[in-house]
Amino acid sequence: MIFQRALRRELASSAGATFTVLFSILVTWTLISILGKAAGGKVASGDVIALIVFAVLNYLPTILILTSFISVLMVVTRSYRDSEMVVWFACGQSLVRWVYPVLTFGLPLVVLTAALSLFATPWAKMKSTEFVERFEKREDLKKVSPGQFKESTGSNRVFFVEGAAAGSNAVQNVFVNTIEKNGNTVVVAKEGVIEADDKGGQFLVLKNGRRYQGVPGQADFQSMEFERYSMRVTTKVPVLGAHVPFGSMSSAALLVEPNRYMLAELLWRIASPIMCVLLMLLAIPLGFVNPRAGSSVNLILAMLIFITYANLIKVSEASVAQGKASFSAAWWPLHLLVALSVLALFAWRLNVNHRYHPLVLLNAIKHRRNPREAIAK
Repeated sequence: MIFQRALRRELASSAGATFTVLFSILVTWTLISILGKAAGGKVASGDVIALIVFAVLNYLPTILILTSFISVLMVVTRSYRDSEMVVWFACGQSLVRWVYPVLTFGLPLVVLTAALSLFATPWAKMKSTEFVERFEKREDLKKVSPGQFKESTGSNRVFFVEGAAAGSNAVQNVFVNTIEKNGNTVVVAKEGVIEADDKGGQFLVLKNGRRYQGVPGQADFQSMEFERYSMRVTTKVPVLGAHVPFGSMSSAALLVEPNRYMLAELLWRIASPIMCVLLMLLAIPLGFVNPRAGSSVNLILAMLIFITYANLIKVSEASVAQGKASFSAAWWPLHLLVALSVLALFAWRLNVNHRYHPLVLLNAIKHRRNPREAIAK
């Protein structure tokens, strides 16, 4: 019990440090990406915080899988590096005794990963898509960021706004260039605002400005001043959610009338908790390290295993989506292969007479013998 409590405490400490680093990297990368989209006028500046939260929820299952895998691997590696595993094996204890405390520590992470993958992540994707679609279907003037030229949805107008009035929807110093059959129409005004009529139409109302129409130098060129000028920018309220991506659908909705695309999405969602359990178990026999060498090799190997595992799951998902494999035949073979690899590594580590067993190697290193001589001793 003392060993299990100490191990769980060390695993929790390692997991906390690993999660903090990975989460900080994720938030920083997401912040830079979404701020770049907001600066480019692709998303609303007021939606930045919400979009960051949705993006973090989307990638959080992956972060938890990596956290559980790396934390177990680091604890096992530290035990080998500090020669604690030599004492552990010398006392007649088996490496299998590590499985129970590791699973006890990792069970909450597995449950949280499953909940996020099956419920929270689809909801976050749906809300993120809704926010982006709402911004894309907003009135043209409201999509304009101060100091930037913005093309309208119909590609026949170009807007420019110098600044926005604080506490209102009005914008200041507006420039609008409209392409028409008879030429271009340029309108400049000191102030502009969006107003709606009782029929659902949206109008851009400009105040205190000038309107130029035609080609300068031609006889039909017109110039006029106005105190109030209205132009229609949209005629109906946008309808959101007309097409919901499969990644944004709830897990229950995927099972109502499943097709190959829905089943492919479901395959990825159920793979996350399975992947979390298998990688934690894999980290126990994988954590062997030479005490005289560094532990960075194990960490690099762990990242390669994780990336390969995740990519192979994506390959299985793509095969189901493309109709090359059925869901029932694609979701389990890869996980079974990883589970058999875990059992094979455990069997290798438990075979104390093997020339490459950790205890034999450590004894050979300590006494500078050949591994065959160490087995004989």
